[in-house]
Amino acid sequence: MAHTIPKTVMVIFGTRPEAIKMFPVVHALKADPAFRVVTCVSAQHRGMLDQVLEIAGIVPDHDLDLMKPDQTLDGLTAALLTGLGGVMDAEQPDWVVVQGDTATAMAGALAAYYRKVPVAHVEAGLRSHNIYHPWPEEVNRKIIGTIAALHFAPTETSAAALRAENVSADAIHVTGNTVIDALQWVSARIEAEPALASGLADLEARFAGKRIIGVTSHRRENFGGGLEAIAEAIRQIAARPDVALIFPVHPNPNVRKVMEGALSDLPNVALIEPLDYPHFARLLSLAEIMLTDSGGVQEEAPALGKPVLVMRETTERPEGVEAGTARLVGTQTARIVSEIFTLLDDKAAYSAMARAHNPFGDGHAARRIAELLGHAP
Repeated sequence: MAHTIPKTVMVIFGTRPEAIKMFPVVHALKADPAFRVVTCVSAQHRGMLDQVLEIAGIVPDHDLDLMKPDQTLDGLTAALLTGLGGVMDAEQPDWVVVQGDTATAMAGALAAYYRKVPVAHVEAGLRSHNIYHPWPEEVNRKIIGTIAALHFAPTETSAAALRAENVSADAIHVTGNTVIDALQWVSARIEAEPALASGLADLEARFAGKRIIGVTSHRRENFGGGLEAIAEAIRQIAARPDVALIFPVHPNPNVRKVMEGALSDLPNVALIEPLDYPHFARLLSLAEIMLTDSGGVQEEAPALGKPVLVMRETTERPEGVEAGTARLVGTQTARIVSEIFTLLDDKAAYSAMARAHNPFGDGHAARRIAELLGHAP
């Protein structure tokens, strides 16, 4: 019987959230002999990316290592476009797979388009319908959506958004979100090897008996007044003796300066370095509530039954809000504080959010994506 030549699939990512959502896809593709898998990282986040690669056991075939301090979006985009294009010229992929909404994903799709290589978009169809919230991610997503030949929509809502943009229904597949695959995989690893996430033990002991709120905040559109209002909300929440807040602080100086200035003197607020993926999964399991302006946390926390309060005016993940697992609370101090206190003090309000169905998938998204790519021409 003649052996078919495996399809060369080039998987591109560069940030920590992309790595988390793409490692299950890389695992699924590598498990299938129909594919020759080439991984290429831009290292748009260096240290945080490497932690995920290490836990997932992925050694990239190409590492562009493009991050420079204070680089502009156009400088980064230009370097990504030429760097990723050069790798494509060397590897001659049959398909390029990108994820989400980063500059890496957008430039990867554009470089593939310039070479007439078809693009598959993981986590396709997310839309906030405001090109400046989140910025520049909303436009990155729309550019990729214009180019992609296969759209792996995490939910029916995102599939409907693509159909509304006249994307052919044949090109859209609802797969679930690979972040749930990743969270289930890492949670199983932690169960087997607790030492992977033992670094929070001191904080767990220090805050024993307190109700833990996990916090993440780093969105560009919240820089300045938004972050200051968030910091003030955290101060007011921390005035309660029954709570403790664990806040892995993003390395961006715009975030650090505000949070350290406002919160470093509070005994029940732990400002800590960014967590690797196993420790972040551990924080999700410890927390009673997550307070965030991040996208991924809106998907991850509901998988563990944790309510999410989203400190943004809009979300491109309305499914969580519609399902009741997430609530948009904006960045006004008073609103954030009152929403947290409601969840802390009203058992019915808390359990309504904690028990809501997680709309983001069943943990088999990566396998579906590999199958669909296998059937693609």
